[in-house]
Amino acid sequence: MRIDKYLWCVRYYKTRNMVTEACKKNHITVNGQVAKASKEVFPTDKITFRKDQITQIITVLDIPENRVGAKLVDMYRRNDTPAEAFQHLELLKLSKEHYRKNGTGRPTKKDRRDIDEFGNEIITDDEED
Repeated sequence: MRIDKYLWCVRYYKTRNMVTEACKKNHITVNGQVAKASKEVFPTDKITFRKDQITQIITVLDIPENRVGAKLVDMYRRNDTPAEAFQHLELLKLSKEHYRKNGTGRPTKKDRRDIDEFGNEIITDDEED
């Protein structure tokens, strides 16, 4: 089975086109060699790719006939990604929240109206003096 179809079948990518783009950018390797989208995958192959800021390492256990359900994915691959990679992703998420909490970005429409109303009050107070 082709690598693009395999990664799509085991639900690592949403579309085969996304896998093809990743292959064109040399983001996917099979057994240590950069893979094109048409590269054939066989059981015991090690696939390495970078997705969501994590370098994923998987081992092919079997080749599925079609795209499989999320509960059946483990029958076709073994995830060899180190746990430190997932911990690193959690730290990245926490560091992003540290600098800017959710909801403190751009003002909403209501906030903008309140700001404009406050500014208009200041201007009218100055005109009265």
